[in-house]
Amino acid sequence: MRKNNYILKKIKLSAIISILFSMLFAVMGCSSSYHNDQMLVEKKIISEDNLDVIPKIVGLKSDKVTESEKIKYAKGFKIYYYNNKKYKLVKTLNDRNYLIVPYEDYQDYMAYKQEKAKSTKKKQFDVKKYNCWSKYTILNQNSHNIYLVASSVMSLFKSIDAMDKIKFSGTNVDSWYIEEAKNAMREGQILYAGKYSQPDYESLIEKKCDLAIQSTMILHTPKVKEKLEKINIPVFIDESSYETNPLGRLEWIKVYGEMTGKREQADSFFKEKIDMVNKIKSQVDSSKSVKNKKNKIAYFYINSAGKVVVRKSEDYIPNMIKLGGGEYAFKNLKNTNSENKSGAVTISMEEFYVQAKDCDYLIYNSTIDAPIESKDELIGKNKLFEKFKAVKNNCVFNTDKYLYQSSDSMAEFIVDINSILKSDYDNLIFIKHIE
Repeated sequence: MRKNNYILKKIKLSAIISILFSMLFAVMGCSSSYHNDQMLVEKKIISEDNLDVIPKIVGLKSDKVTESEKIKYAKGFKIYYYNNKKYKLVKTLNDRNYLIVPYEDYQDYMAYKQEKAKSTKKKQFDVKKYNCWSKYTILNQNSHNIYLVASSVMSLFKSIDAMDKIKFSGTNVDSWYIEEAKNAMREGQILYAGKYSQPDYESLIEKKCDLAIQSTMILHTPKVKEKLEKINIPVFIDESSYETNPLGRLEWIKVYGEMTGKREQADSFFKEKIDMVNKIKSQVDSSKSVKNKKNKIAYFYINSAGKVVVRKSEDYIPNMIKLGGGEYAFKNLKNTNSENKSGAVTISMEEFYVQAKDCDYLIYNSTIDAPIESKDELIGKNKLFEKFKAVKNNCVFNTDKYLYQSSDSMAEFIVDINSILKSDYDNLIFIKHIE
């Protein structure tokens, strides 16, 4: 009883600390509800060459990696197989490594951890083997009570028909733009268990959560990650937001395919999207000989201080614009603070005017700010917009708020970009033409 009270006190203390941390972020002007690539997270990056080194794991024999199992676009992870694919290791560029094991092995390993913590020897374990395993985060291949906090991952689970594995959400029902997620929460199939900084630990314990999938936001609250692991809920950190290639972001679907036993579905879905992009790329390449093609695009929003927030040049959004046949307005734009790993860069309206006034298209990023309903509303944010070529030519667009939750639809956004370059506005999915 005393031990339970102690744990509850520790949980409450962690919650208080998390609240204070969130208040600090609010004061600094950062939104804790917004996706993680806006935050300043220090990355511990290991060499990409090191990703290609197959780890030796005691008790397991590594399989020969075939060409079809190599990762083609993502830079942040590799997957290795052991014992004829019975065991899978997801190795990340940030040195967070996850060993996916069958249910029986997972149960045995968890029992070993508990006895080790209690310093008891009621059961004989392969100590050498499990001591080696302790270097990795051990995941149950049959996890079925997942606490999904990284909202962009839900669409990937949906795309491989694995939403039944998710029991808890870190996003409440009103904040979902994915209808399947909304409906699952309304029907009680998925329960709200608190955001990343304030999990409902008691509910997670009571309903036997067996895996937490977090965004890199969890790195701001290390005590929460530590607490989850202490109550035997392993934490997987989705790092797809670090990928600058949009197809690399999408390729993380292979990780979730391995995690849910649906790699075949993941590969099929990924190939379908790659085929879509390659078709657009072929059209773009064949049209490069056309002179005076209008394709310069600015992607931005206006923050509460009246400044313009754009994407750095090597970010995944400019890369999607390029794949769609467009030319991003800003070349060689980086964050002036080298420690800032965010894809967003804030500039003055005057700087934006110089670079974007002659752009053929303006795309307003409504995943963060409220959508604009008209050109007049955009001009209301700053009178300088009256002088923009795209405003005069009626080439102003919004993005859909659903975009940041739709990691599965990178190809569709690229198709949208290509469509607006062709003045085909009838079948747009994520981009809306503003009259």
